[in-house]
Amino acid sequence: MSLFEQISEHIWIMHADHETDRPILAAIAGTRKTLIMDAGNSPKHASLFKNYLINQGIRLPDMVVLTHWHWDHTFGLTAWDAPVIAHSETAKVLRYLSSMEWSEETLKDLSNEKIINEDTIVHIIKEYGDSRSIQIPEADIQFNAGLQIDLGGVSCEIQHVGGDHAADSCFFYVKEDKVLFLGDALSPSVYGGPRTYTSANFLEVLLVMYQYNAEIYVESHGKPTKREAFLEEISPWEQLARLIDHYGNNREHIVEDLKEYFKMDELSRDLDESIGYFISGLKM
Repeated sequence: MSLFEQISEHIWIMHADHETDRPILAAIAGTRKTLIMDAGNSPKHASLFKNYLINQGIRLPDMVVLTHWHWDHTFGLTAWDAPVIAHSETAKVLRYLSSMEWSEETLKDLSNEKIINEDTIVHIIKEYGDSRSIQIPEADIQFNAGLQIDLGGVSCEIQHVGGDHAADSCFFYVKEDKVLFLGDALSPSVYGGPRTYTSANFLEVLLVMYQYNAEIYVESHGKPTKREAFLEEISPWEQLARLIDHYGNNREHIVEDLKEYFKMDELSRDLDESIGYFISGLKM
């Protein structure tokens, strides 16, 4: 699979790379403006996509929109040299992080404070090496509930959805292309303690997702997926959230019902792990 792909008429992406936790980056180009969705986890990451856009003759971005504050989506901001649009909570965290020196001691302190985790430390060191001169600009434009952006023949909607992964998580929808970028909003929490899902948060985010007339869904650490396949993929997690509400922490009953409902002999590893995340969420 190529590292880069045009997934619709107005959208080009750089695929995710799990080695250093690089998420998908996207460029949405209208007749007047180009927008980048998420900045990348480093200037090096961002520059790869930037050079691709130049080679394709695509107008460089007039703005960068962030789906949430996590380092892998924001630390590449300086490479874009464009105004930054972010949720007010995202902006608040970026302002806090911008004053830090990113030594190993700082990383350990942030981990002890549960702002990041051990995986993040490993990925940052692997992405940046020993020289970690990380600069984080502040957001130029902030929003709360959402924002509409017209790029010229292409209309984009940013909507705050929250969820377990990050309270500032947002969806990003490109109306004409019917593409919905989900960020990491459907993922469990990764900071602040053990990984958790809460059924209320998960189902609430799903409810918002279903309101969009999307034909392609994009999770930041996954692959673009067509509607029918994506809804089929997410269905076991939706059912799991509802079973948690019904059975609480009774794992045995939950497993039995999932197997019966989806005609499975065994649960996938990811789904089985998610049962533990939802049960952990009952203690929140």
